[in-house]
Amino acid sequence: MIDRIWRDVIALSAWGIAIPWCVRTSALIQNFSLVPDLSWLDWNVSPTGTPGLIVVVTARDEADNIAATLDTLLAQDYPYLRVLAVDDRSVDATGTIMDEYAARRPDRLTALHITKLEEGWLGKTFAMQVATQSSDSEYLLFTDADVLFSPSILRRALAYAEQSQAAHLVVMPTAQVRSRGEGIVLGFIQMLGLWASRPWRIADPKAQKDIIGVGSFNLVRRDALEAIGGLEPQRLTVLEDVILGRRIKAAGLPQRVAFAPGMVLVHWAKGMGGIVRAMTKNLFSAFNFRPFLLLGACLWIVVFCLLPIAGLVWWVTLLPALLVLSCVAVTYRELSAVSEVDARYGWLYPLGALIFMYGMLRSMVVTWVNRGIIWRGTLYPLRELRRFNSPFQWRSKN
Repeated sequence: MIDRIWRDVIALSAWGIAIPWCVRTSALIQNFSLVPDLSWLDWNVSPTGTPGLIVVVTARDEADNIAATLDTLLAQDYPYLRVLAVDDRSVDATGTIMDEYAARRPDRLTALHITKLEEGWLGKTFAMQVATQSSDSEYLLFTDADVLFSPSILRRALAYAEQSQAAHLVVMPTAQVRSRGEGIVLGFIQMLGLWASRPWRIADPKAQKDIIGVGSFNLVRRDALEAIGGLEPQRLTVLEDVILGRRIKAAGLPQRVAFAPGMVLVHWAKGMGGIVRAMTKNLFSAFNFRPFLLLGACLWIVVFCLLPIAGLVWWVTLLPALLVLSCVAVTYRELSAVSEVDARYGWLYPLGALIFMYGMLRSMVVTWVNRGIIWRGTLYPLRELRRFNSPFQWRSKN
């Protein structure tokens, strides 16, 4: 009798995992095509009117990457564009390279140099603030110093932003995968991202949990940024790109997302180890530096991503386990069409899950040991960061 009860409990639990996977995957299949793809010929158009665009490139010690990024920005075919390259206290040749480009193209590029960080700000957010205050345009594009842009992507993005009346537009970047380790981790991260935010619900103002923000391509209307108080309210947010998206959505302003395979390229980090090290700064902050929240997320990954594999060995849980693995395969296949991360990395998704959890735990331990985050040469204490990094801080009051 007891054995039967336990068998029924395990079977129900297995189906309790499989059903949400089936629901989410079904929604993906039905709605993924609703997200615009700016690489299509239909979007090879210009925006109505002549909206001005300032591209803000913030960089610290990016001498190896900044020239390639600036080259692709200066090659853009949209004429009403200026680039603000912000050197954030670099100790390498980043600032010199920016000045050389500014001297060659003063009509299109201006270099700004930050020599001292204002107290109470994170370095990147302060650099973005300085650029915002030093410019005047209808649109601002915040991006990083290691992103490569197709010549027409900014024109296409502005056309979509104008047509959809977007206050905030994110164009999802295409990851440059240069090793198997990178593909394993990035493949799992993009699959996990669908559980955090559904791209087809981003435009729905009622879907408050579905928000978007990507540091590689955060396009925002200046009047929208001013309406939410600018960047000062999030001056100590670690995930400044996500928080900007959260604030835009909470304010009820139109938010949009688009794909553009191969048109916005970024290499996140070198190798599996590089990605883990990059996650060390960010992941704990996503849980407002609360261990129980991070450990709860780890438990969710174990239950929803790893336990179904164990279900393959028992006939009672075999069918729901196969359904989960089928959903994982479908998700990888659908996402690979726009992310260009090979769907075959889905075979190794359990390894990706384990590495991602290791990155989460490493982020927590390192942050606790340091009693804060060390970023761009500055230590930010936990007591200050917690006030600005709660995932519940910016939500609609409606």
